[in-house]
Amino acid sequence: MAGPFSPRYAIYYTPAREHPLTVAARAWLGRDAFFGISPAAPVQPGPAGQAHVVRDALTSAPRRYGFHATLKAPFQLRERCSIEELEHALRKLAAARTPCPIGPLKIDLVGSFFALVPVTPIPSLRGLASHIVEELDRFRAPMSEGEFQRRLRTPLDETETTYLVQWGYPYVFDRFRFHMTLTDRVPAESRPDLRRELYEAFAPLLFEDYRVDALSLFVQKDPHADFVVRSQFALRSNTLLKEAV
Repeated sequence: MAGPFSPRYAIYYTPAREHPLTVAARAWLGRDAFFGISPAAPVQPGPAGQAHVVRDALTSAPRRYGFHATLKAPFQLRERCSIEELEHALRKLAAARTPCPIGPLKIDLVGSFFALVPVTPIPSLRGLASHIVEELDRFRAPMSEGEFQRRLRTPLDETETTYLVQWGYPYVFDRFRFHMTLTDRVPAESRPDLRRELYEAFAPLLFEDYRVDALSLFVQKDPHADFVVRSQFALRSNTLLKEAV
């Protein structure tokens, strides 16, 4: 089993660093997962500054994980597996898959947090994520008991608990829902104002015909570190879009 301080890796979808959606998400979260933390604007006194502080408090988790949609959730490497082997397998997988449609996006609540989700459900997204989960699971170390118990703090049904045991994550296969997280859990009384802020930030970008055209390998180097993009591979291509960090 992997040690408690082993790096964690995840397979995510995120648009290219220069894409307008990435730029908007970087401004919203205050962080660039491709190159660390973006310079933060100074917080001004008064109502506007207070709103900025409140927003920062409600975006801590997505800021740490980086702007993304989960395809294979964070995991530590199995003993005797190397990161180079994982990257080789990911490159091979990406080269064999065609880009997957997402379509236009909308701002929606997923449980009690806000995210960007497809306007129309896309079954092929679930197929792509399921393939990645199965194909790359040979690299995943078993969860520690502490991680397993932490996951169980969130209420899970029988199927989700089974997936957690077998695959290290409860929201796979028929429980998968493509979403790009924008906030932490938001109290009900704060949701209308935050929804308006999100719409102002992202409305011009919602109507593009999006697609998963690359797979990104994110890494968290230690338990206190933010996730960053290590490498990015174009689908149906051997093209490496971003070098390893």
